Amino acid sequence: MNPPRRPPRIVPNPQPRNVLRVMRHGSLPGLCVLLAAGTLAGCRTLEQFPTLFFDHETPRERYEARLELVGVTGTALGRDWLAAASQALDQAPLVGVPHIEQGFLPAAEPAAVAFRVRARRGQEIAFEFSLPGDSSTLVFLDAWEVGRDSAGTLLHLEAADSGARALLLEPRRDGEYVFRAQPELLRGGRFSATLRVGPTLAFPVDKGRDGDVGSTWGDPRDGGARNHHGIDIFAPRGTAVLAASEAYVRRVETTRRGGNVVWLRDVRGNSLYYAHLDRQAVAEGARVEPGDTIGFVGNTGNARTTPPHLHFGVYRRGEGPVDPWWFVHRPRDDAPVLAVDTTLFGGWVRTPHGGAALLAAPGPRAARRVELARHTPLRVLSGVGGWYRVRLPDGGTGFLAARAVEAIAGALERAALAGSLPLLTQPRAPVDPGTVLALVPAGASVEVLGRYGDYLYVRIPGGVAGWVTRLPDGPAAAGGVSSGQQ
Repeated sequence: MNPPRRPPRIVPNPQPRNVLRVMRHGSLPGLCVLLAAGTLAGCRTLEQFPTLFFDHETPRERYEARLELVGVTGTALGRDWLAAASQALDQAPLVGVPHIEQGFLPAAEPAAVAFRVRARRGQEIAFEFSLPGDSSTLVFLDAWEVGRDSAGTLLHLEAADSGARALLLEPRRDGEYVFRAQPELLRGGRFSATLRVGPTLAFPVDKGRDGDVGSTWGDPRDGGARNHHGIDIFAPRGTAVLAASEAYVRRVETTRRGGNVVWLRDVRGNSLYYAHLDRQAVAEGARVEPGDTIGFVGNTGNARTTPPHLHFGVYRRGEGPVDPWWFVHRPRDDAPVLAVDTTLFGGWVRTPHGGAALLAAPGPRAARRVELARHTPLRVLSGVGGWYRVRLPDGGTGFLAARAVEAIAGALERAALAGSLPLLTQPRAPVDPGTVLALVPAGASVEVLGRYGDYLYVRIPGGVAGWVTRLPDGPAAAGGVSSGQQ
């Protein structure tokens, strides 16, 4: 078992914020807040409250401010919603891309999903999240950069606009990035989340592909006196060389080293360098769009002794040349096919055998989080490829291979309550009154569906399932569960 990981410190986007301003009346769709000490007497929708709009950075921050205004953040439901968001960040799995995950978020149980991906400067990360139902449902999409400090501080970078279901991020440096999605309170359903990583620039040679790159960044030049500050893309002489981005033509010239060259300044602030052209096809100051022809492949300048190719470089103000490979490289786009039982999403399963390993990410090489005992109940959150993302009864999450779980159907045994016990929604002490489903009388016979620590997952007469405390060994006693097969 790996040692517990310290929750990441979260740093908001450091922008100045203005004082509170009363803007207009607003609403939080579908949310009914319980006021007046938790009774229904004070239940009203937020449409009936004047909404104070804080000049916060993100839609989520504005939503949280309104929840606090009407007292929801002090309720068990509000605390659980905030806790679910933090826990999702803390346990975000490192996934490969493309990553496609489907699952179910129960509306009555606050939840969030998060993912961690690696990306390079020059790439863009596309995060899409779909949740069926009313299009007015708020879903909050946010992105962070994982800091390089020992604590892995999360620096907030981007947030999707209210109502948006997609978020696009262009990393400014190589690293890890975390994406999270969470619907507003009391909203959920079947979801699909997709993460893809791709280049920010179009390929600069007509009909070219990655395999045409024959010399890469950092290769030695002039007997090791200097390094290659670009990539060489080989193609027949006269092949069209294309604008890789929306840009303007900064310079058209002929030099001893580059031969016929074109410099573009694109909309992202990159300077794009095209060298060894057979001839140029644009004039300085012209505007170009991706795919426009700006010249033709050749071997002018110091490339006279090499086959025709385009030397392509990317320069950044204040940095100089940077590796252009990731700006144009097209990674594979074949995500694993979903191969799990989707009818289990949102439901409970259990481990049929002991020793099942809960992993930190989908895939057999992922780090192990914990070894699960036999008949451990698990809540199925989602699926990716042949793996389930599951939640332990204590709230921890991880991944299990589909073959390592079974649906909870029949009972493992029957047991008699030695004393009156509350039936709980979760095995947690001390008992929160909001987690009590029913009070089961002494002597009642229950069906045992699974076991976790000092709790049993049971089904009581009437078909309601929940958690009760148990006695690990020995005879029945008041407040425990008696069973001869524990």
